[in-house]
This record gives sequence, C-alpha cells and structure tokens, in this order.
Amino acid sequence: MDSILSSITNPFSTLNPQLLSIILGASFAVFICFKFILLSPLSGKKLPPGSLGYPFTGDSISFVKSQKQDKTQEWILNRVKKYGPVFKTSILGSKMVIMTGQVGNRFVFSGGADGVSFNQPTSVVKVLGKNSLFEMSGFRHKLIRGAIVNFLKPESIQRFASKMDSLVRQQLFKELQGKDSIKIVPLMKKITFNITCSILFGLPDGDLKDELLKDFTLTVKGVWAIPLDFPGTVFHTAIQARQRLCQKLSTMVRTRKKQEDEGNVDTEDDNIVSCLLALRDENGQP
Repeated sequence: MDSILSSITNPFSTLNPQLLSIILGASFAVFICFKFILLSPLSGKKLPPGSLGYPFTGDSISFVKSQKQDKTQEWILNRVKKYGPVFKTSILGSKMVIMTGQVGNRFVFSGGADGVSFNQPTSVVKVLGKNSLFEMSGFRHKLIRGAIVNFLKPESIQRFASKMDSLVRQQLFKELQGKDSIKIVPLMKKITFNITCSILFGLPDGDLKDELLKDFTLTVKGVWAIPLDFPGTVFHTAIQARQRLCQKLSTMVRTRKKQEDEGNVDTEDDNIVSCLLALRDENGQP
C-alpha cells in the first residue's frame, strides 16, 4: 500500500533516470521548435526561399567558417544555386534576406526612405557604430550617400587617374625593392588602402597611414565575429580598434575644418572630408 501511494505522489520515482532525461530533452526540443517556428514573428508571412538554420546559431557557424577560409563568395553562391538570387538566412542572431546581382543592389541602394530599412546584425552595429552609413535612413542617409556617390562618380575619379597611377607605381617599387617574392593579396590590400587614404583624405605616406591600416584591418575582422565583448576576443579588439580610428579621423576632420575656416586650403585640393563638411540638412544645419 505504501509503495502504491509513493508512486501516486511521486510518479517520476519509478522512471529510469536515462528515460527521464530523454523525456525532458524531447520536451525542451519541442518547446524550442514551438517558440522559434510556430511563434516566430515571421510565421505566416511571405518570405523568400531559404533556411534559417539551427535555433540560436542559425547559419552563423558555416558563415564564420567561410569568412576565415576566405570563401564567403562560395558560401553565398551555394545558396544562390539552391534557393535563387534572393534567399533568407540567419547570421549572428539576426534573421536577414540576402539579395545578389545588379538588380538586387539597385533595389537596395535606390529604395530611399520608402524602400529597404537598413538594420544590420548586432555585431556590425556595435563595431561600426549607430551613426554609420549602414544604419542611417531617410533624408540623412540620402544626403550623405548622395555626396559620397557624387564624389566617386566616374567623372570625378578621372581627375585622380594620373595621381592614382603614380601612387601605385611608387607603392609597388617601394614594396618590391630588395625582395625576391611577395604575397600579392596583402600587398594589393595595402596599396588599395593607401591610395584610398591619399585620394579621399589627402594623407601623405607615413606612420599615420600604417596605424590606420592596422586598426582598420582589426575592425573589419570584428564585423562578422561572434559578439563577445571581453578582453582577448576578436570582437573586443575590433571595438578598441574602431575607437582609435574614430579618434584619428576626428582629429583629421577638425584639422581640415580649421584650415578651411582660415582659408588655408587649395581650391583644387578637395577630398571627401571637405565634401562632407559642406553638407547641410533641410534646416541648413551641418
């Protein structure tokens, strides 16, 4: 009689511990599926084909792995072949739609305020900041993007063609001198960065360029890293590098503004900093 009462009051006492673990695990799995699939805010909405991957991680593991192996394009092309040029996925805790090709790019970048809302993954926002061009929308995004596109349009780039050619020759000669072999990809990245700094910011060769390149490289590595912000992680290192970049760029902007206010700038020596300093919003404010 006592054993019967004990079984009634504690029904789990007669279950095998392994069986109990299986039941609890299965219940947890059902709960996860119910929460992330049936109760998902995207449930019932018309979405592009694709897969959101596993709960919590999504496709983050395969994406980060492809990033480390420099196979991001292959990762995207595999899904384009399977789902088409527009597909959904989930990376670093953010559900997203990836659009490829010229048509997709045109749709994204010409949508304006009535088009696509620019919501980046958490890691991207934390590394690049809430005021980056990727996070802007509406009139401000249109204003700044228009200024950058206008500065970099083919007609404007033609002005810098001879200067760019000279810079490339100088960089190649400097890097190849006294060396039997070089790694071409890192070299091309360095040359591209140096030319960008010279054309866009008017920076001469020197330690500042090297420091900017180092911090820029660390920042880019953290954009798609796992967002764990504590010392020793790639993400934490990227945030610190971004802070140093912001300090250096802020100094450059203040110096340029002071030169313009004092009239010490050559009218032909225009760069992206001067272009952005001249921008005004609908109220005439900088």
